[in-house]
Amino acid sequence: MSDGAATALERLRLDVWLDVTCLFKTRSEAQKACKGGKVDVNGQRAKPHREVSAGDRITITRALGGRQQLVVKGLVERHVAKAEARELYDDVTPPPSPEEAELRELVRLASRASRPARLQAAPGKRERRTLRRLKGIDD
Repeated sequence: MSDGAATALERLRLDVWLDVTCLFKTRSEAQKACKGGKVDVNGQRAKPHREVSAGDRITITRALGGRQQLVVKGLVERHVAKAEARELYDDVTPPPSPEEAELRELVRLASRASRPARLQAAPGKRERRTLRRLKGIDD
């Protein structure tokens, strides 16, 4: 193994690591999160090209204000199975306080209530004819 390959596993781009560990679905999503200021490394806002190494502390701000705190345990350049990917970090996120959990549940319920109950399909032949009659449109 060459020296270049050995150093590549000591450090890895943040966006690649976030993608490989299945914390984001795609690398481009990881890049957007980094550029949007949603990812911190060791307490500092991180750009996608920032290199991470074992022992770094990563904080990801998720939807609804949730924050996920991780400690990097290992680096891999290629995608691995999800079970193996979970072994590349320790999740040290503290459990939410009861007030915070209740607030998240209320926000979740409010967003669910604002969505339409069922998406309606385009009107059928009979419904179109009825609508045309009501609007006074003649063929």
